[in-house]
Amino acid sequence: MKKIISTTQAPAAIGPYSQAVLAGNIFFVSGQLGIDPVTNAFVEGGVQAQTLQAFNNIKAILSEAGYTMRDIVKTTVFLADMADFAAMNEVYAARFDGNFPARSAVAVKTLPKNGLVEIEVIAIPN
Repeated sequence: MKKIISTTQAPAAIGPYSQAVLAGNIFFVSGQLGIDPVTNAFVEGGVQAQTLQAFNNIKAILSEAGYTMRDIVKTTVFLADMADFAAMNEVYAARFDGNFPARSAVAVKTLPKNGLVEIEVIAIPN
């Protein structure tokens, strides 16, 4: 069974996709940029601020379906510039309690709306 999940506490999808999809008990959250859902603009402060906002968006979407950050089993981080890896990683590490999910991190040519970082997650309830 597939269920589409969305919340106004995170930015609306900017294309033909869903914020998240629940398939059985596996929860797939689409890539989240550092966009403030109230202003619909990137937060100021560079890659660290955008990473934090992306996680705030992820947390809001997870919450809408009754999941938490502890349920995340896999993340994929897309960076506009791999030189930002250490700065992103500092914020990333603080989002988890040491029980880190599996992760991939890659640099891409360009992110949507020229963002600096985009993060997608897969969660399964503990």
